[in-house]
Amino acid sequence: MPSLFEKLGIFYMGKELNPDTLEPTENPTLLKAKDFTTHAAIIGMTGSGKTGLGIGLLEEAAIDNIPVIAIDPKGDLGNLALTFPDLAPEDFEPWVAEEARRKGIDAKTLAKEKAAFWQKGIESFGQDKARIARLAEHEVTIYTPGSTAGVPVNVLGSLEAPGEEVLQDADLFAQTLGSTVASLLALLGIEADPLESREYALIAQIIKQAWLKGETLDMGGLIAKIITPGFERIGVLPLSAFYPDSERFKLAARFNNVLASPSFSAWLEGEPLQIERLLYDADQKAKVAVFNIAHLGDEERMFFVTLLLNRVVGWMRRQSGTGRLRALLYMDEIYGYFPPSKNPPSKEPMMILLKQARAFGVGVVLSTQNPVDLDYKGLSNIGTWFIGRLQTRQDIEKVIEGLSGKLGNAMSKERISSLLASLPGRTFFLKSAHRPDISLFTTRWVLSYLKGPLGRDEIARLSQAKKALIPQADAPNKAPQTAPTSSGQPSAPLLPKAVIQRFDLPAGDAPTYAPYLAAVATVRYFNASRGIDESETLCLAVDLAQTCDWQEGEEADATFTRLPKNPPQNGRFASLPECISQLKSLKPFQKELNDLLYATKRLTLYRCKPLKAESFPGESEEAFKARLAEILEEKRAEEADKLAERYEKRLRTLHERLQRAQERLEKEKEDVTSATTGSLIDAGLAVFGALFGGRGSSAAKVGRAIRGGSKVLKEKNDVERAEARVADAQNRIEETRMELEEKLDTLEEKYRLENYPITPFFIKPRRSDITIEDMAIWWRLEEA
Repeated sequence: MPSLFEKLGIFYMGKELNPDTLEPTENPTLLKAKDFTTHAAIIGMTGSGKTGLGIGLLEEAAIDNIPVIAIDPKGDLGNLALTFPDLAPEDFEPWVAEEARRKGIDAKTLAKEKAAFWQKGIESFGQDKARIARLAEHEVTIYTPGSTAGVPVNVLGSLEAPGEEVLQDADLFAQTLGSTVASLLALLGIEADPLESREYALIAQIIKQAWLKGETLDMGGLIAKIITPGFERIGVLPLSAFYPDSERFKLAARFNNVLASPSFSAWLEGEPLQIERLLYDADQKAKVAVFNIAHLGDEERMFFVTLLLNRVVGWMRRQSGTGRLRALLYMDEIYGYFPPSKNPPSKEPMMILLKQARAFGVGVVLSTQNPVDLDYKGLSNIGTWFIGRLQTRQDIEKVIEGLSGKLGNAMSKERISSLLASLPGRTFFLKSAHRPDISLFTTRWVLSYLKGPLGRDEIARLSQAKKALIPQADAPNKAPQTAPTSSGQPSAPLLPKAVIQRFDLPAGDAPTYAPYLAAVATVRYFNASRGIDESETLCLAVDLAQTCDWQEGEEADATFTRLPKNPPQNGRFASLPECISQLKSLKPFQKELNDLLYATKRLTLYRCKPLKAESFPGESEEAFKARLAEILEEKRAEEADKLAERYEKRLRTLHERLQRAQERLEKEKEDVTSATTGSLIDAGLAVFGALFGGRGSSAAKVGRAIRGGSKVLKEKNDVERAEARVADAQNRIEETRMELEEKLDTLEEKYRLENYPITPFFIKPRRSDITIEDMAIWWRLEEA
């Protein structure tokens, strides 16, 4: 593969085929990366080579440093993690052992055969080990929601409130809310009609109220709110009439049964489902995130896919507009998630992506066996089609009309129809809005080893190192517990009314309680010149058995503010320290906390002075670096495009000059041949005349022979000059290509993120912008 293709953002898909013989030509099938912002579809029956085409496409994206989020219902896409730059047999051996057992041969022997076979295949398409190494630089992670086989994903831990970009868009907010509610009900096997389902109306109202307040619900909180929603009416009807208490309890119990199921514990573990974390590593190298959902049931798959698509939409709307390909979303086997007739929860966010993602540089690629699996409204938003062998007449007829255009000089619909029914594997029609004609091509050999669908043990083997790096987070907002005590007062201490006390709900017959000083505070960060007005709410708790100093406080759960103020019966309570028992109010502690927050709290932001860029509030340093990397990539790509355009004109002129020189060379060679032949004839006639003819005629013939020889010499000199012109043109073309590559290398070096220093700066709150919302003595249950 010429390295120039890599530098210009080109996807190498395979080789063009001769439409008459279906034999591959030497012409590569190339697509611009940015063309995928208008989305793509891969269609073909089982065995047509869709998986190889899809994996090859995702490899090209990774090599071009474009992040990939892939949804994998079958388990094939995990093969992207099987990249062996050395193509050593020992790298293949663990992955061919099962096949070797089935065939009854030695695993080492089969591994050696596979390594040689893969190297031969890769080289047959002009690729090499260095290209595999470039791919292997990019991290591939196999996520397994609802399972700990791969890297687990915490998707049931919270129903995260969407960002302002969603809350401020009424249509997008309604779509996000609707698909979230529908996916939650799908977990219970409820296909909810928004206009008729009271379950839908209730949960939508609960989540809507929480999101509009900026609250993030967890599943436990959702179950609690189903029982006690916190509102009296739904529409104009009283809640008790619309959905009686006993019926709501049954719905809450169904959700609780799902949550309490042992198989669902894995949904609460692992990395949070945050799109920003899926895109780049610390060195700003694009990552490939494969979400394997092969192990899930239909309802669970629908829930997760909908949730993931909604997160992608939310992330997308926070990005700036761009014309380049920023990220690629790939879904294998779209059947059931984007149908033409029904409206499953996943359909709404997928339609949003197909309609709007182009403006944000997000490309969507969908793969399916049948064109009828795709909603017809979505088809009009797909710009590139890869169509392999189709099985049914209905499928063939459906795509025939879409394959309008020319192939070579012409191709009839009958010919296309015949080919669609009999295309060999790995052979596809390519139709793109960015290309003038349709074409046939065979997919290139993929760089990853295609083992087939990965089993649980194989996914676990590939994910072991990554799972070890996941930090084992403590339970959220949980303050440290003191050791259980067997003694204590049988009643809560009597304190002045100004000192509020709150009590955990009792568990067991004789609960024991330890005292904490807890507070909820709000810190506002305001900077008019930067347009920043952000608020941070935090909850701190201090273990009074250890200290009375706020500096020793740790994050806690703000729900303590809703706990009862009356102590439970039969409880035992630890003694309060003097720093609390002697106070008439908590005002001294309020002042101490205010002073501490004023001295320590800062809104940390980051700036890059050379690019005149600053981070947004809440944007991590890694996310800011990723945004800067995008800015630099756009600048590099813009300059690279200008360079390519300028050099393309020069190269076109040089190629035309080369062509003329080659044509002249061919003419001069023909003249030499003609002159040589004429000279030999004249010389032969002269000799013949000298032997048999007259003296005068022979002298003339000798003269012509001599002149002919001179002409041959002249023509040979002309050939040499023509050859020199051809060589000169070829040298100029090569020099121009090298010059372009050098300038492209210079551009890459110029726009490396490492050349643009990032420094932190801080916005300090004003003292008047620190508010202590609530403070109390929090009696917490001791752990047994």
